[in-house]
Amino acid sequence: MNKANYLNNQFIIAMPNLVDPHFFHTVTYLCQHNQEGALGIVINRPAQMKLGDIFTQMKIPVTDLLAAETPVFAGGPVQQDRGFVLHTAGSRWDATLLVSDSISLTTSRDVIEAIAVGEGPKQYLIALGYAGWGEGQLEQEILANAWLNSPCGQQVLFDTPVSQRWQAAAGQIGIDINQLTAPAGHG
Repeated sequence: MNKANYLNNQFIIAMPNLVDPHFFHTVTYLCQHNQEGALGIVINRPAQMKLGDIFTQMKIPVTDLLAAETPVFAGGPVQQDRGFVLHTAGSRWDATLLVSDSISLTTSRDVIEAIAVGEGPKQYLIALGYAGWGEGQLEQEILANAWLNSPCGQQVLFDTPVSQRWQAAAGQIGIDINQLTAPAGHG
């Protein structure tokens, strides 16, 4: 696969027939996709916690009470004890991967500390864990019709209500995902 075919900075949208409980009806933002595999963050699966819980666990002082109420997402089944911050690009943090000109992924404590005091990125999504695929695995899953890919829409990523992200991500490319059905069977 040449570099132009990699899906960095795109959404992969679970097709209705993908019944794996980790990915059923999910939208995953791909942060890194290359010959070695892929890493993405599920953006529409809220965890049962708020960012304030993380501030408390990490003993980070909070002055931005709105940030403390921000939902935390279950970013995927891998390393669920590790935090990932998808955010608008601009500021420099200790451990940041620039995914596109406008979106970055940061894994360092300094971005969480900045968010706690209202000095973080303009828009962000906090996730615990990530979705990962080994060499060629995601490509095989796409060929098996498990995933639909679409360009990243920053509005879907940060502004669309969580319950609407699955439909909205597919809608960006003119697909009503609710109209797609699982194959009737293999004879």
